[in-house]
Amino acid sequence: METPKNPTELSHRIREGLSRVAMAMRIDDWRRSKATGLNPTQLSILDLLEGRAGGMGVKDIAAQLGVAQPTATDSIAALERKGFVLKRGTDGDRRAVNVDIAAEGRSALQADGAARSSAEQAVEALPIDEQQDLLVTLVKMIRHLQSLDVIPIQRMCTTCRYFAPFVHADAAHPHHCHFVNAAFGQRDLRIDCREHETADPASRAATWDAFRQGSASPPPGS
Repeated sequence: METPKNPTELSHRIREGLSRVAMAMRIDDWRRSKATGLNPTQLSILDLLEGRAGGMGVKDIAAQLGVAQPTATDSIAALERKGFVLKRGTDGDRRAVNVDIAAEGRSALQADGAARSSAEQAVEALPIDEQQDLLVTLVKMIRHLQSLDVIPIQRMCTTCRYFAPFVHADAAHPHHCHFVNAAFGQRDLRIDCREHETADPASRAATWDAFRQGSASPPPGS
């Protein structure tokens, strides 16, 4: 097997691989869009709102999806016309609008949610330990993208005030969630958790250091 000449060449190959996965995910999005009668941006907005109790502001929706605010505004207006979302004014600022998913929007997602996407099927074809390693790698990549301000802070365990990494000796369940007061393992790490509360910057940095150092070492008892 040919060995990459330098790390840059290796990272380029990985990027090529990720682009192929992204292509499959875009195909999945268009398939879902056709089934629901929505375009991918509208569908992404419903997916986002479905996991956010109390709704979100238009600016936050645009930031989370990485689209321009006018694009988000137009898509939200189309969803409102279909009865899939509700818009409400916020207390103290008449110009601010809060957007929440409506019952019809949840029904649209549920109707399309039965089939597994091709990307999910590809992941599920991997052995469980490789799925777990992939999840941890994705958490690390997302964290780096956050540090570069490419994406906003995500509702991951590693940015949450309730997360305590590698505090238990049990190799299968080394972490602790103080929200539910329970230990859990690497395979249970969340990328987007409804109960997430963003920790302050100093706590996030300390938590990340503990997670990074722990995940780089063999777990206890291995």
